Amino acid sequence: MRPHQEPKPSDVADVADSVGQPSDVADVAHTAGQPSDGDATPSSWYPRLGRPARPSRCRTALLRTAVLGAATFTLLGAAGLLMKGPEHLPGLAGSPFSAGTAAGASTGATADPGPSPDLPAPVVDMSISRRSEDAGKTVNLTIDDGPDPQWTPRVLAVLARNDAKAVFCMLGPNARAHPELARQVVAAGHRLCDHSVSHDTAMDHKDTAYQEKEIVDGLRMIQDATGGAPVPYYRAPGGAFTPESRQIAAAHGMRPLGWNVDTRDFERPGVDRIVETAQEQLRRGPTVLLHDGGGNRAQTVEALERLLPRLKAEGYTFSFPER
Repeated sequence: MRPHQEPKPSDVADVADSVGQPSDVADVAHTAGQPSDGDATPSSWYPRLGRPARPSRCRTALLRTAVLGAATFTLLGAAGLLMKGPEHLPGLAGSPFSAGTAAGASTGATADPGPSPDLPAPVVDMSISRRSEDAGKTVNLTIDDGPDPQWTPRVLAVLARNDAKAVFCMLGPNARAHPELARQVVAAGHRLCDHSVSHDTAMDHKDTAYQEKEIVDGLRMIQDATGGAPVPYYRAPGGAFTPESRQIAAAHGMRPLGWNVDTRDFERPGVDRIVETAQEQLRRGPTVLLHDGGGNRAQTVEALERLLPRLKAEGYTFSFPER
């Protein structure tokens, strides 16, 4: 949709001015010698033209048409923006409304259709978890896309130095390729999360059978790599949850896991920006999204080095998302 442009004040005036131009319909009628429809309007109303004036109701009608037309375009444009979502409204960029349009992001309550009778029944809550399981001033660290042999050990080291715990959202093939790292995560007291097989961020546009295979195969790879360690969460790639994927995960004992804070560290915006974003967005909720896989994560490691001591100094404690 093209951005809507408000009509300029001059637009209506131009329409009104054009009424008196020789090319309009009434002028044609006048030139042809047709009656002026009983016009008794003083000629002084059109001093520029030096001719008898047309009916005042004609000018009024045309002005009314112009004004109503402008108002209609304004209302249609506003309606179109609202249909696209509040994140597209002027002045709301960067607000909580504009943060995270994916289902995994914290965007407020949405209607849940409930479990489908066509799928296995959930054995855990199938709503998306974002809150901490502990009360108070808490942070839930979640680390996606690993394990990675270069970055996961460094993330684990930073967490250990700060007595911090995290949820590691692993891709099945990465866990299978690096089972020693997957087991190291478990041994350090962190929790596991199934992050699918292919990291397909368009999963929500695929059929249910495809979604189920991505979720269940990813879960099995992680369990095989860790010797059957519990996997209490499932996070859809890019937050591409569907009611079906959430129910499939919950039927396998995994609570769907979202986030409140998106540091966008995968874009490598700079260490300062990652830290600032995390601190700014924590007012939205406690669950922070970070990455140890999928590329160079040196900025993420350095950001954790700075962020974790700062959070502890501010009175935060490290928790886990609700299961």
